[in-house]
Amino acid sequence: MAEHGLVLITCGGPGEASLIARLLVEGSLAAGVQILPISSIYVWEGDVVEDSEWLLIAKTRADKFKSIETLVEENHSYRVPPVLMIGIEAATRPYLDWIDESTGSTT
Repeated sequence: MAEHGLVLITCGGPGEASLIARLLVEGSLAAGVQILPISSIYVWEGDVVEDSEWLLIAKTRADKFKSIETLVEENHSYRVPPVLMIGIEAATRPYLDWIDESTGSTT
């Protein structure tokens, strides 16, 4: 498993997205978070739904995932908040050092 990763989280509105992003960074769970408006098409309760959502891309360490999951569950409006981690297989050492320093971790 990769030591660092990107956590993808979709939110139903810009206020919720901003709150969760800020909590992640202020809590040292993510070094930084981008917020992007997106269109989503998905199946929910047997229906195909098309919605506007906000995608968070959080740069973090794999060992922070459980804490991120808990924070999102406590602050998200969705019954099933989407929280996915994609491992960073390669990146520049200074960038990974920034993630480590910002999340209070050392390698």
